[in-house]
Amino acid sequence: MKRVIIAGGTGFLGRAFAQAAPQNEYELIALTRQPDKAKNLPNGMRAVQWDGRTAEGWGDLANGAYALVNFAGASIGMPPIPWSAERKRKIRESRVNAGHAIVAAVQATTEKPRVVIQASAVGYYGSRGVQVITEETSAGNDFLARVCVDWESSTAETWSLGVRRVVIRTGLPLSKTDGVFPMLALPFKFFVGGPLGSGKQYVPWIHLADHIAAIHFLIDHAALRGAFNLSAPNPVTNAEFGRALGKAIKRPAWLPVPEIALKLALGEMADRLLLTSQRMMPTRLQQAGFKFKFPDVEPALRDALK
Repeated sequence: MKRVIIAGGTGFLGRAFAQAAPQNEYELIALTRQPDKAKNLPNGMRAVQWDGRTAEGWGDLANGAYALVNFAGASIGMPPIPWSAERKRKIRESRVNAGHAIVAAVQATTEKPRVVIQASAVGYYGSRGVQVITEETSAGNDFLARVCVDWESSTAETWSLGVRRVVIRTGLPLSKTDGVFPMLALPFKFFVGGPLGSGKQYVPWIHLADHIAAIHFLIDHAALRGAFNLSAPNPVTNAEFGRALGKAIKRPAWLPVPEIALKLALGEMADRLLLTSQRMMPTRLQQAGFKFKFPDVEPALRDALK
């Protein structure tokens, strides 16, 4: 059995990853602060205690592991309330501390894990207007960009320890029940959906099934390393996304939400998550041969919401 350790394994992406894993091949271990409260885990997955900061109590499991997957980190978009200084501190520290714990576990192994998958996000690039973003694009300089840079750097040492490392810069995963997307879809269900701000900002979206399939693809292809953009190959503007969402749930997409209203309600969070423009392309993923099941937004939304 291939042992796969998932930091943040009981969260949205951790559970989705485990549900898509070949259960007869993988031994799935979810690292969580409260294993006694980890209910209804996917078949073949077990929860193991960790403190989010060190390898204490679980580090021995990294010895000879097939993969270490690091999804750990405090939520950025949920609940949808303005970022306080304390919340921003938790957003950053939870990610950096988890990465340092991964490094400590790898350092202590006698048989190194085959790969470390390090989560990151499209926020790495900052707002870029209509510019096409590839993995070669430099980092931005706003709060989320700096968090992503530190997040990625937190496990960089595993490379010098002889472990292949892959960084996944994720767009907006389309899931009916989890993540930020249900919050974006809610107004449309009540017939008050529409573009956010100008609607001209680009949305780097990806169907959850493609997101998880891409991670498994990156784990299993030993020649792949470095940063990969995880978003569909056809990014759309916010207005186009809204129209496609309205069609998918048979609701109008006519009521724009003014930029000033979003900023008054959500502060900096509105700028960084809802009004920023990121025309991100999965250049390296496609060059590696990955095939998207949902490359276009309207069928992806219909499937995600069914």
